[in-house]
Amino acid sequence: MIPQPLLPAGLAESILLQMAEAVIYSNRQGIIEIWNPAAEAMFGHSAAEAIGQSLDLIIPERLRAAHWRGFEAAMQNGRTRLNGRPTTTRALHRNGETRYMDMSFALVCDEHGQAIGSVALARDATERVLQAKASRRDSASGT
Repeated sequence: MIPQPLLPAGLAESILLQMAEAVIYSNRQGIIEIWNPAAEAMFGHSAAEAIGQSLDLIIPERLRAAHWRGFEAAMQNGRTRLNGRPTTTRALHRNGETRYMDMSFALVCDEHGQAIGSVALARDATERVLQAKASRRDSASGT
């Protein structure tokens, strides 16, 4: 692994606080350890509510088994299935609504290259997805 220069003190935190994308870091067990303000806005949970919780907090129940299979495989294999490419998926908001999110994932590795956790970046795609579905529905009905 190539050593990376360290960021000046506080810069990484400042970047996380200012990002428009939700940044969620979970440890190897899938427990949330970082939850930035954009994650608070997108998912409706404060950092105090989310940190220390399982990722199940934002994963719809019907997607959990598949998520955990992929998560465990990534931790074991040292790579994600999508290799950083974004995917559109569903996520749970605190109010119980299911929303569409464009998400990309990366593993976080220690100095020996062993996966110690996962970071996800998310952007709310609900409006775009619903508009596309409505457009397809209108096309199919001939309106």
